[in-house]
Amino acid sequence: VQLQASGGGLVQAGGSLRLSCVASEGTFSSYAMGWFRQAPGKEREFVATMSRSGGFTYYSNSVKGRFAISRDNAKNTVYLQMNNLKPEDTAVYYCACSRSYYTRAPTEYEYWGQGTLVTVSS
Repeated sequence: VQLQASGGGLVQAGGSLRLSCVASEGTFSSYAMGWFRQAPGKEREFVATMSRSGGFTYYSNSVKGRFAISRDNAKNTVYLQMNNLKPEDTAVYYCACSRSYYTRAPTEYEYWGQGTLVTVSS
């Protein structure tokens, strides 16, 4: 499975961005999907995840209430809507897919996209 993330960019604090991640494989609906991020000098951290059907989601406390993950299985695409962005949200954002279940553990994700950079200015 190849994942292509896009939608990153430069935005002012308080602004919004929507990230997209398109999967190359037609069995997209058999994967749980997740978003992770890595800020400069920091370890990769979990952001959000969604079950195969889209019925279940889970967010990190740092983004809960501001970010929303969604998916369109017909388009093999997962989204991350990011609102009320803060400078501390600045990072490279990665999408990933898991044959297992929706989880915050990066080790459960088999395939990763290349990342898209989000920069939030104060």
